[in-house]
Amino acid sequence: MRARTRSPLRRPPRPRLLLALIASVGLLLGLTSTAALGQEPKEAAPKAAQVLNWTAGNDITHYLSAPETAVAGPATIVFENSEATGNTTGMPHTLTFDVSSEEYNKDVNLNILANPSDAEGGKHTAEVVLTPGTYHYHCTIPGHTSMTGTFVVTDGGGGDDTTAPEISAKVAGDQNADGAYVGSATVTVEATDAGSGVDTIEYAIGADGDWQPYTTPVVVDQVGDQVVRYRATDKAGNAAAEKSAAFTVVTGSTDDKTPPETSATVAGDQDEDGAYLGMATVTVTASDTGSGVNTIEYAIGADGDWQPYTGPVMVHEAGAQTVRYRATDKAGNAAAEKSVEFTVVVPPAEDTTAPVVGAEVSGSKNSDGAYIGSAKVTLSATDDDSGVDTVEYSIDEGPYLAYAKPVVVDRVGRHTLAYRATDKAGNTSQAGKVVLSVVEGGGVPAPGCAEFDERKTVFVGTVDSGVPNRITENRCRINERIEDEKDWTSNALFLKHVTQVLGELKAENVIDQRERKAINQAAKQSGIGTPGQTTGYRDLMDGSEKSFKKWEQVGGGQFALNEDGSISSSKTVDGMGMLWFPERKFDNFSLKLRFRDDGAGDYNSNGGVFVRFPQVHDNPEQESPEWVAINYGHEIQIFDNPSGDMYKTGSVYGFDRVGLAGAGVTEKGTWNDYEVRVVDQHYKIFRNGVLLNEFDNAPGQKFEPPRDGDPGTDGRRYASGYIGLQVHSTTDLISYRDIRIKEL
Repeated sequence: MRARTRSPLRRPPRPRLLLALIASVGLLLGLTSTAALGQEPKEAAPKAAQVLNWTAGNDITHYLSAPETAVAGPATIVFENSEATGNTTGMPHTLTFDVSSEEYNKDVNLNILANPSDAEGGKHTAEVVLTPGTYHYHCTIPGHTSMTGTFVVTDGGGGDDTTAPEISAKVAGDQNADGAYVGSATVTVEATDAGSGVDTIEYAIGADGDWQPYTTPVVVDQVGDQVVRYRATDKAGNAAAEKSAAFTVVTGSTDDKTPPETSATVAGDQDEDGAYLGMATVTVTASDTGSGVNTIEYAIGADGDWQPYTGPVMVHEAGAQTVRYRATDKAGNAAAEKSVEFTVVVPPAEDTTAPVVGAEVSGSKNSDGAYIGSAKVTLSATDDDSGVDTVEYSIDEGPYLAYAKPVVVDRVGRHTLAYRATDKAGNTSQAGKVVLSVVEGGGVPAPGCAEFDERKTVFVGTVDSGVPNRITENRCRINERIEDEKDWTSNALFLKHVTQVLGELKAENVIDQRERKAINQAAKQSGIGTPGQTTGYRDLMDGSEKSFKKWEQVGGGQFALNEDGSISSSKTVDGMGMLWFPERKFDNFSLKLRFRDDGAGDYNSNGGVFVRFPQVHDNPEQESPEWVAINYGHEIQIFDNPSGDMYKTGSVYGFDRVGLAGAGVTEKGTWNDYEVRVVDQHYKIFRNGVLLNEFDNAPGQKFEPPRDGDPGTDGRRYASGYIGLQVHSTTDLISYRDIRIKEL
């Protein structure tokens, strides 16, 4: 049944400009209710006997409150997203019932958009009729998709069924004259329920055995007196009282006069004297080729009680220990008691304390505290137990390098130097860090590197050599000296250059012979300079003010250019928007850039790259420029949060999902290389050189989850289009740099 709302039919007051924009976006997405639109209900729902409440506030990850259960029949739905529920930012939310998934009820079509400044002050109601089953609800505002849940509707708790199931058990098998079962007995459990029906049947062997689901008759072949307990419940929740079947199993006629063979092994970490450190594990085995093993028992110490052996026995008590063991077979033959003796000692105190490590920064500073020309970082480490083994450092999230002498940082810009130490017992200290800025001045000039490439490993083209991308003697990194993005006219010329660079790096002791071969092999595999691969990359944003001004911001949010040449989203200018490159469209291309998640604390930011969208201004189908890219281009998602939106980094948003396990997640705050390669209607997405996703932009594909007015892939099959970068909000802080493109 379609939900009907109860809202006065009056025109809402004029909201603030920002909320008006949000509301208009919501209408374009179909995020509305009859309350929001002020439509007259076409029919009246029955008056509800129950009220179900949902609330929301500033949080975009979950509803503040929601029901878990309900009873079938009329219900009043109340959805409140107001100042009273803690919404102090004017954030809109929807309460939308899922009517497309087969596993959930689809008979209630509810879609309410609420915000504190709407005509109802953010509190809306709707009358619905619920049927037994499970309903799924969610928020359809972009970026709010982790606001989701389910509730279960029952018919009132099982109707009039208050009677537990009837249960019984039958024991079958060959019996001797005394009624004992020869060899084995088979127990069949039956349960019936004339009311709501049987829900579960369980059984347990012995007085203390664990309960297990009953699915087939239970075979008991252990010789001796046996008990099988059983129970059942119905679908109304009534539980039958536990019952049991008792019987005896005896061995059949046999000529077996030989007892089982038994043995035991002791395992665990030992000291040089053979004593076990902290614990010893005793494993007992028994075999019988006649009637078969019936029981295995063990006892700890000379006077310990015998206990059934069910698994390896762990002995923790320090001192000399004895574990006795024995077994019987089904013919009643008993193996002679045996034992194993060993010693358990308290392990010596281990060094579990990491080294203490520190850093001191020196150099000339200006009045702003920035270092003029260069800064020198001196590291120190001490360890009072096993002693310091290694000290390492990393510059700007690069690979950790062995520390041997003070580190000179002389590249202009803001830098982070992380450092750590490991002792001889393997304990590694928590990484410390110093943050410093270097400005131009009287120091050594910044290195004149041909390219800027700070990936963690050496890539040649798209081939990862696996070799750490170290800083070399001229203060450029290995990747920057290889120059794989240059316009090489032949493969032979490029390989000659690589051979020369590798010889220099080997002489500088930056790489060893194995690493030299690995990089050389990657260069051969890259194909750089071969026909079809002679055109290099063009910078769209190289870190200069001039290149930054070629881009245009549309919608909400803002980016700012940093001293190090990167751009970062604003912490103060709110709203979702896009920075796009309006100079020209691109047909087939490889777009490369670097991104970094700058979200506060443990927060993972949401960002993305827009490609293949049309001119954003004066679009006849869409007034908001940023929504032209959203609705008529493809967003290549950037999002490493383990919860929230189901589309993670590498996803083609709304069409081709990559889960967190396939997103190539790196440590937060790390610069990541991102490549989007588009040829005709085929998309490839790479992160740090690894292929995350391939997508064919075939016609007829729908946006998921469904979004009203979205044209699907039919509205996104342009042969060329523009490039853009997403800004999501003031909490979704993200930085980009080194944006370049190669036409294919």
